[in-house]
Amino acid sequence: MNKQELFENIKKKKSFLCVGLDTDIKKIPEHLLKEEDPIFAFNKAIIDATAPYCIAYKPNLAFYESMGVKGWIAFEKTVEYIKKNYPDQFIIADAKRGDIGNTSAMYARTFFEELNIDSVTVAPYMGEDSVTPFLTYEGKWVILLALTSNKGSHDFQLTTDTEGERLFEKVLRKSQEWANDQNMMYVVGATQGRMFEDIRKIVPNHFLLVPGIGAQGGSLEEVCKYGMTKECGLIVNSSRAIIYADKTENFANAAAEEAKKVQQQMEKELAAIL
Repeated sequence: MNKQELFENIKKKKSFLCVGLDTDIKKIPEHLLKEEDPIFAFNKAIIDATAPYCIAYKPNLAFYESMGVKGWIAFEKTVEYIKKNYPDQFIIADAKRGDIGNTSAMYARTFFEELNIDSVTVAPYMGEDSVTPFLTYEGKWVILLALTSNKGSHDFQLTTDTEGERLFEKVLRKSQEWANDQNMMYVVGATQGRMFEDIRKIVPNHFLLVPGIGAQGGSLEEVCKYGMTKECGLIVNSSRAIIYADKTENFANAAAEEAKKVQQQMEKELAAIL
């Protein structure tokens, strides 16, 4: 899916919501534990309920890998289900990979060849040769960690060099030598507020994947005020607030209601550019 196709889907659905599939076997409704594959059964119900209100899904690999082979099978089945039944959805493998070149090449092969996923999150710490193997696949996206929503982001990402440049700013500037806004996005946490202004000075046209609204307390209104572009430029993720809205047999309907609320907020924010 290219940048224009992504924006067309945002316009069609009046939404830039990504639903994070952070599916924890210990948090899903108890009745699903009787299913042959409880994780997939949960994901399938959530996807069917929320698909009208979102443009992307983001399975977080940690939640699947924690269950070994069973979890990986559930992950693969989830990806295939989305691709078959909702082909307009942008799929993000939230894997945060990044290693020496030949290892990154294997990670890229996993997600882009074997699973044929649209995008993968990548850690930039090891530099160019750890990122570029992911950029050799036409039509695929790298989503590079830039400024995250967690408290620990201050430990490294906001540190400055002798010229006053913060580390996340160095990541944004340097990575533009490797790719452009047609195949690279950046992760920027919703809790960073007005920092989006500084980010947009460096990457005015790139899409940003924005986690941190909902359970983490980020403000959608603030993210849009400082981060939205004329092509939207945002994919805003919500995970727990949507998928765990209810723990009864009504969980999918509750998830749909939460997703719809966010979509309606997004429709208002999009009014200025659509």
